[in-house]
Amino acid sequence: MDAPGLGGLNWAVIIIYLLATLGIAVWFTRKASAGTDSFFKANGRIPAWAAGFSIYATTLSAITYMSTPERAFLADWSYAAGNIAIFAIVPLLVLFYIPFFRKLDVTTAYEYLEERFGPTVRVLGSVLFVLFHIGRVAIVIYLPTLAISSVTDISPILVAAAVGVLSVIYTFLGGIEGVIWSDVVQGIILLVGAAVILVFGIVALDGGLATVAGDAAADDKFISADNWKFGGAAAAIPIVFLGSVFNNLHQYTASQDVVQRYQTTDSPKSTVRSLIVNGFLALLTIPLFYGIGTVLYSYYQHAEALPTGFNTSALVPYFAVTALPAGISGLLIAAIFAAAQSTISSSLNSISACVTVDIRDRFFPRQDAQARTGVGFSRLVIVIVGAISVAVALYLSATDQAHTWDLFLSITGLFGVPLAGVFALGIFTRRANSVGVLGGLLLGAALAWYVQDVAGLTPFAVSAVAFVGAVIFGYVLSLFTGPHNHDDHDVTALTIHGKRAQYMRRTSTSPSLAATASAGDNTTIKQGQSNE
Repeated sequence: MDAPGLGGLNWAVIIIYLLATLGIAVWFTRKASAGTDSFFKANGRIPAWAAGFSIYATTLSAITYMSTPERAFLADWSYAAGNIAIFAIVPLLVLFYIPFFRKLDVTTAYEYLEERFGPTVRVLGSVLFVLFHIGRVAIVIYLPTLAISSVTDISPILVAAAVGVLSVIYTFLGGIEGVIWSDVVQGIILLVGAAVILVFGIVALDGGLATVAGDAAADDKFISADNWKFGGAAAAIPIVFLGSVFNNLHQYTASQDVVQRYQTTDSPKSTVRSLIVNGFLALLTIPLFYGIGTVLYSYYQHAEALPTGFNTSALVPYFAVTALPAGISGLLIAAIFAAAQSTISSSLNSISACVTVDIRDRFFPRQDAQARTGVGFSRLVIVIVGAISVAVALYLSATDQAHTWDLFLSITGLFGVPLAGVFALGIFTRRANSVGVLGGLLLGAALAWYVQDVAGLTPFAVSAVAFVGAVIFGYVLSLFTGPHNHDDHDVTALTIHGKRAQYMRRTSTSPSLAATASAGDNTTIKQGQSNE
């Protein structure tokens, strides 16, 4: 298949988008340079709706942007149950997780783990996040690069540079505030881009929407009775939903890139509103992205034919550059860039937060006992991690050895959902201790590997087993290994048994944390309240 050129107008659209993201970062550079609280938490200046948009854009990568329509094109809409699961966990987050993150005024999610279980669990959680997201950034650069360069004449090196290097630059400059406002722009672009594909695809068909609906009904492209059966060829919606609940619990409770957004708003109520905005955007994704796959299924049956041996992973960019008018196709390529860059920039800033707060500030404090306020080290981490990720992406593109990197991601990813189990044990039980949850984490990951590679369960079933396994193993081991905590520090206020109680932090790694340790978070707790 000969790759078509983009043309001047498409290039102009792409370049305008890329310059706009850089402009946002430059605008927020001065604020980001004020200190680590500003660089990682924006000092609580972010409106709830913008934080919600940012969470949405962060969790929707370019891989999802292309693979969701591909799933609907090849199969049906059954995986949409995962989007509904996002909205389903919002009450859990509001009632049982956000109060503790806000109470501690954490910069990273893993600070909670130290307060609850000790430094070993904190460092392990933080390092696992860093390792997985270094790998994830490389893949998020590599896969869109592969897809776009396969259907256009753009050099893979140029795509990787546009997606990866520019992400590093604007994350370096603007900090979390620049990242979030870039996410807002990118979120709007990727939603508009999806709507454009949907409309153009329908208009290009004789009979329009009626043709799409007829094809989908005839070939079971929506939801059929088979989707509610266990063990059949079709994906079982109950398993998809349940597995997605546990996947989302990991992402929204144990993954720094999302948890970090909770601290960028000015109050817990704003954090709640941001999650509601994100939930509605997740629901909007269903008709948009699954609709694209169904529309393109009809389009390539009636209007055009895909090339022989075509890789459907490149379905969306292929339609963009071959079927859409000049300028519009450039917008769609920019939307794929946006989906990639929103994920990359969030990961880079979050990795930097973990390395800075969980490692450097925790274990290598200044000798004069004064907290560090500069962001030079944090920016250096972003540059190093970004350079490694771009280099890995280019290596994968040049050598076609993605399977090795997939193995790395699968190994580190096995610990993700079990780590969510550790947070659940900390919040919902008083008996859980550090030895128990560490054992539960390891055994939960081992069980996930077994049911994935040996038993051959679906990824959604694996997630359910991994979470439940980590919780059960962690709790049982805690019962056999002694008191609720590794020392005499009272952690009742970090569980649902003391949700409204004051808590005195045992660690403080930044000026804001020191203030919290001495005064408490007066926005969420009141003086004089006792344990429940």
